[in-house]
Amino acid sequence: VFHGRILARRVVGRETRYEVAVEARYRQRFPLVSREYLWVPNTCGCPPLLEGGEYVLMARRHVNHEHTLNRILLQHDGYARPWTPREARLVRGAAQHC
Repeated sequence: VFHGRILARRVVGRETRYEVAVEARYRQRFPLVSREYLWVPNTCGCPPLLEGGEYVLMARRHVNHEHTLNRILLQHDGYARPWTPREARLVRGAAQHC
């Protein structure tokens, strides 16, 4: 779970790739650097992430069977909410208990 700002959006094949500036990390099961690519397995714009927008994102690490692909994936049922200080407090509080 992290707070990210969307820098760019690009459709690649049947997926959408977002370039994200990682602003804060709330719950970290895998290492994140200051800039990451976030992949969404569709091209329809779901969830609607706008360039320049800030969001609280809950994504998972996706590694394929051959271990040649290692990326951050936001699934269709993943958590993507506009970032607000209130949202950050709620997520930070939940991360301490989980």
